[in-house]
Amino acid sequence: MSFSSILLLALGLAMDATAVSAARGVAVSRVLPRHVLLVAVFFGGFQAAMPLVGWLVGAHVGAWVQAWDHWIAFALLVAIGGKMIWEARQTDDDDAPPREADLFGWKVMTVLAIATSIDALAVGFTLPLLGAPMILSIVTIGVVTAFASALGLFAGRRFGAMLGRRLALVGGLVLIGLGTKILIEHLLDGT
Repeated sequence: MSFSSILLLALGLAMDATAVSAARGVAVSRVLPRHVLLVAVFFGGFQAAMPLVGWLVGAHVGAWVQAWDHWIAFALLVAIGGKMIWEARQTDDDDAPPREADLFGWKVMTVLAIATSIDALAVGFTLPLLGAPMILSIVTIGVVTAFASALGLFAGRRFGAMLGRRLALVGGLVLIGLGTKILIEHLLDGT
């Protein structure tokens, strides 16, 4: 497997994390260096770790994870998106932004990182079959995802500045839409 193929694979895998990062950016009043570091480390780190796990345990659970990955990602993204929408509707002050601690808390970030990296786990099962170099593949996937997630955060913030109120509502809808898209694509492909 050539480096250009690995790079394209990494870009494809990074899209979910980038979309979720954009949803985080929509919901904050301004992007802080801490936010950039969190999305880069969580999303890039999980995207790099999951193919490694897939590579190591693929022979044992690969078929099961591939059969259910879209349902797992769907459930996690819809749950987080629903929670964001619920919290946005519960605020007493319509202009109050969602609490930053809730948006970038380690529990929420971990769940989002897992949800967006399940497809990377499935890819990890197939990388050895494609003759891809393990270290190069994992590093490329992690770095590309970290960079794309940071860009997504800024893009989401820029877009969010144009939206005004109820930014968490939009972020929740984006996550639910992403989960639904993942599920529909997998169901239509028959995998």
